[in-house]
Amino acid sequence: MEWVILGIVVVLIGWLVMVYNRLVTLRQVTGQSWSDVDVQLKQRHDLIPNLVETVKGYAAHEKTTLDEVIRARNAAVTAQAQGPAAAGPAEGALGAALGRLFALSEAYPDLKANQNFLSLQSELSDIENKIAAARRFYNSSVAEYNAMTESVPAVFFARSLGFQQRGFFEIPEADRVAVQTAPQVKF
Repeated sequence: MEWVILGIVVVLIGWLVMVYNRLVTLRQVTGQSWSDVDVQLKQRHDLIPNLVETVKGYAAHEKTTLDEVIRARNAAVTAQAQGPAAAGPAEGALGAALGRLFALSEAYPDLKANQNFLSLQSELSDIENKIAAARRFYNSSVAEYNAMTESVPAVFFARSLGFQQRGFFEIPEADRVAVQTAPQVKF
């Protein structure tokens, strides 16, 4: 009888160790996926000043739009260091400001034909696609991690061992409307 009880205890401990190890793995994947988003956002933030400088040569009197893009970029860089909860709103505002910047190119045919501008625009578009993919992967890994911390048996010990829920990378509703609305360009 003692061997049966010992066997059950060993199996139970082994099962709990497997659950714990799975939580650790999911936490690491979530951290790595945020790092992937972070890298893409940094590339985007590094590209924006070059884009603004190119536009400045053609649209010097559009200072307000250019300043707004730089302010949004700087806010996004600051928010990025604070994690996904802070980065989402700042990135939404930056996306809206970039939309207004690209709308300017429609009013300046020389800018629209500038090879440097076209190259930067193409590079930014590529980075935006990579950010979207990285953000989807991050949110997927967060969903899996959060589900694991809330499922039995992990729910009984996950929090006490430091496995806290992670936040999704999302844009708040107010900023989402701004990103989905076409920019207004007035001359």
